[in-house]
This record gives sequence, C-alpha cells and structure tokens, in this order.
Amino acid sequence: MGCLVSTPKDSGGIRRIPGNIGEISVYVPGLRIPKPVDFSQSLENHLSRNLVERLSALRTRIVVMAGQEAPTITRTRRKSATQHGGSTLADLLQALEDYLPVLLGLVKDGSLLQHKVSFVWINQEDDAEETAISNAWYEVLSVLHLMAMLALSQANLLLLPRTSADGHQAKVSEENRRASVDIFLKAAGYLDCAVRHVLPQLLIEIRRELPVDLAEGVLRALCLQALGQGADVQLGMAIDSTKATLAVKRRLACEMVKYWQQAQDNLMNLPLTNGWAEKHRLYVKWKYNEAKAAAYYYHGLILDEGNTEKSHGMAVAALQAADEYLKESKKVSEAFNATPPLSRNPPLWGTMKFLCEKVPKDTWNKVRINRDLYTNERVMETAPTLPDFALALKPDDYQLPPVDNCWNETNVNGGHLGPGQLQSDAR
Repeated sequence: MGCLVSTPKDSGGIRRIPGNIGEISVYVPGLRIPKPVDFSQSLENHLSRNLVERLSALRTRIVVMAGQEAPTITRTRRKSATQHGGSTLADLLQALEDYLPVLLGLVKDGSLLQHKVSFVWINQEDDAEETAISNAWYEVLSVLHLMAMLALSQANLLLLPRTSADGHQAKVSEENRRASVDIFLKAAGYLDCAVRHVLPQLLIEIRRELPVDLAEGVLRALCLQALGQGADVQLGMAIDSTKATLAVKRRLACEMVKYWQQAQDNLMNLPLTNGWAEKHRLYVKWKYNEAKAAAYYYHGLILDEGNTEKSHGMAVAALQAADEYLKESKKVSEAFNATPPLSRNPPLWGTMKFLCEKVPKDTWNKVRINRDLYTNERVMETAPTLPDFALALKPDDYQLPPVDNCWNETNVNGGHLGPGQLQSDAR
C-alpha cells in the first residue's frame, strides 16, 4: 500500500537552498514544501465535487504560501504582509490547521481513500530532492513536520536580540522569552504526535522509504531540541532572577544536557550529509557542548561551597571542564556557521552571554585559590559526574483534530462510491 517515488538531487534543481540564512538563535533545517497534486483525477469518482474542491483549495493555499515563505524563513526581520496579501508564519500555520481536519477524512476508519492520491513534497535534509508517496498518512506526517518547523521559526524570531529604544545593548525581552517557551512546547507537541500517533500508521516498508527529514530519529531529535531550547530560555531567566538559587540553575543546566544528549543520540547513524542536514548535526553538537559548559559551571560552584580539600578539588575540575566545553562549543559554532547555507550568531545574550563572561574568569580564580590553599596543587584529572535530574519540560499534549464535518455521508457517497464499495474496488 502506497506507491513511492524519490527524485534524485541532480534531477533539475527544484530545491532552493539559500546562500546565507542570517542570524540564528533557533535552527530550522529548511521548510519541506508541498508540490501541487490533482485531487479531482484521483477522487472524482469517490467524493462529491464540493469536497474534492475544498481539499484542492486548502492544499493549494498551502503550496502557494509555503513557496513564498520558504526562501525568507530565517529573515531576522519580523514577518509582515507581502504585496500579494502576505504569507506570515502565523498565516501559514493557520492554513495547515485548516487543512488537517479535512485531510484526515481520507484516513478515517481505515478508508482505502488514503491510498488514492500521490502526495509530493520537496525535501531539505534528504539527498532526494522530492518524495512522492500514495498514502494520506504521509501527508499528515508532512503537515505536522511543517507545523513544527514554522513554530521553531517563530521562536527564532522572538529570540533574536533587538536594540533597545535608548540604543543600548541588544537584548531579548522577558515577554519574548516566555512566549518562546510556550512555542517550543507547542512545536515539541506536534513532533511528539507525529512520532507516537502518525508514524505507526505507516507500514514498515513505507517508513523505510521516508526522506531523512521525516525519519523517526530526526523527528525525535527536533522534539528534544525544542525542549532543550525551552530549558535554555528558562535558565537564562533564572540567571537574571535574584530569587533563583544555584541549585535551580544547576538543575536547569543538567536537564539541558540530557535533552541535547538525547537529541544527538537520535541523529546518530542517520545519513545527514547535505548542507541542511550537516548543519543540523553541528547545531545539536554545538548546543550540547554549551549545555555541558553551563551544567559543569553551576555544579562546580555548588561543589566549591563544601569545606573539604576534596570538594574544592572537584569544584576546580568541574569549572575546568566547563571552560573546555565552552571553548569547544565556540569551535563547533564556527563550523556550524561556515557550513552552507551560511549563518551567523546574533549578539550574545542570556545563558551564553553570562557563561562567556563568567566561566573563564571564575575558573582561573578557583584554580589559583585552590593552589594557594593546598600546597600539593592536586587537581582532579577528570570532571566529577553531573547529577541526574528528571526532565521537567514535556511536549504539549497535541492531538490530531476530529475529521471535518464536510465528510458526511452525502459528500462521500456523492461520488457514486461508498465505503463498502471502496473495499470491493481494492480487491
């Protein structure tokens, strides 16, 4: 069930990869773009004309809007209406939400209509430029993936520092930070739903042929990325708060480590080799190193509160580890930005601004003090183990919407073929 066609990357240049995607706070590995499909040719004998036309209109709207949005997805300016009426991120997300309940009618109760239409999408991370599969669950999966990418794009725009009205240092407002956390959880919810409720609907043979953009490991990694970046924003707010204790900051940092480590594990052994995909792998590695720098820094400060030579030695080892991971994160960041499509870091803010200012200085001071206190100059060769905390942030509990009311018996039977006849036709 489900005919599949993948188009090689050298088959005509349909995939548009920008040369430079500007400032990046949140990495989005491009937008998969739907290509037009002819619903009438596949469904005119099974559904009423009105229902076929509605499916066509809703999907065509997405094709047009996504085509407009994709080339400018990472512009640092906030999206505004275009001369053609505009296709903002929010508008495109709404178009997808309008389409989904109608699309789900094709898979309702295991209907064989789900195999009647060949859906075609342009990939970003896969070597094949496009993938066509005659299965409506593939379309649902692609829609959820695009919804998540749009949400991550919204978070990126919110987390790009803006110069304040008085012309002082660029920063991200607390309002934007809080809003971004909600958006990260929403994006994670779309991806979690895709993994738990949509992928299982596809036969193993079809799942093996999905583009790497929709591979289970990539979907899980993107979900964990969203949660990790949500925790990063929370840590930044805790750093700015006079009420947040070192223990709270350490816990948030250690949770970040687990999110990014799991994201990295999910990308392991996947064929991420082209520009977008290699950039994706480097981004996760970069953020994983950043998270470890933060975790070891706060762990070191807490260990240093102990009164023994051992605890002080462990504190120094932890701070030295933080310093090394911070240096490594900067190297990986440079590699990430140099990998096509080119990108650049926004002005430092939040967690990274704090770490870059504090880690080298505090590490040097603690090493010096430790050597003054203890004549044997003993410093641990390996960093102490980080504490293990349960992960607090969870994806939103997103559930697929109910099938639209337009899928009533009149519309289904209006095309002269009811559900029972569909079964006979399949045989």
